[in-house]
Amino acid sequence: SLCRPPLRRAGAQAAPAAPARAGLPALRRPAGGGAAGPAGAGDSAHTTVKPEVIYMAGTLYLVPTPIGNLGDISRRIADTLGEVDFIAAEDTRVTLKLLNHLGLKKPMLSYYRHNTGAGGEAVLSRLLAGESCALVTDAGTPAVSDPGEELVARCAQQSIPVVTIPGPCALVTALAASGQPTGRFTFEGFLAMNKKNRRAHLDALREEERTMIFYEAPHKLQATLKDLCQTFGADRPVSLCRELTKLHEEIRRTTLGQAEEYYRENPPKGEFVLVVRGAPPKREEEATLEDGQALVEELMAQGSSQRDAVKQAAKTLGLSRNQLYDAVVGK
Repeated sequence: SLCRPPLRRAGAQAAPAAPARAGLPALRRPAGGGAAGPAGAGDSAHTTVKPEVIYMAGTLYLVPTPIGNLGDISRRIADTLGEVDFIAAEDTRVTLKLLNHLGLKKPMLSYYRHNTGAGGEAVLSRLLAGESCALVTDAGTPAVSDPGEELVARCAQQSIPVVTIPGPCALVTALAASGQPTGRFTFEGFLAMNKKNRRAHLDALREEERTMIFYEAPHKLQATLKDLCQTFGADRPVSLCRELTKLHEEIRRTTLGQAEEYYRENPPKGEFVLVVRGAPPKREEEATLEDGQALVEELMAQGSSQRDAVKQAAKTLGLSRNQLYDAVVGK
């Protein structure tokens, strides 16, 4: 379904369509009836969910598209593209091929990085007029490392509903198969082409302990691997994922240095997701007896007895109380 399906009591009669309220999008009921919204407060806790498509006017739908395999189009993705009033596409030519595959015809307008101003205004005006829109990119999930981020923010500012449809996403697909730690990670997207901004970005990640995920185009891969080597060291583990979900999908698990050497001899092909292991956790330096003695003197200067100062200092620094006491009294 395009949003949360309505909850109804088993056997309950469908309520008449609710009129649009000021400031709220109208609900359009699909063929076959069904409730227009969630069950009321008086409904039973035991409810049934009817798998109906609910289409909300004046709503922006974020619709992911396949990153390489058309088999990854879910029923919900196809239903959404078929139900909305129009589609805002990164490249209408690419989206047209997808619509043809699905047997759909739908009005489209362009929304891409270099027309977010005019394109965004065109989308917003139609949303505010009550139309619904599917935002799509050429591949993957819109608004993630994508100009759709700006459109979503503008919708939020104007209280326009935004609904996300789960689906294909290159960064999650790559991370899951990378073999690198997945518990904590940071998505860094594409590195800037400007050398100063690029260096500042990488310098800020030097001590990053989380797994890092980057996107890169094939013609820039060798330069990026060289910069990553300089920043993190040639021995840092990396998984290079390319052509994900496609016929020639490949995941190369190696080190940054070995990857740089390999692609120097083998020109890269296809779009890449780089999954770089984070820095090893820093080991805290263990406190010494000298550190303990200094803390004892500080505590005694503040009025603590020698015994209490030794006890507190040993506990604070993780030292043996007996050894610290012997050091303090000069044994």
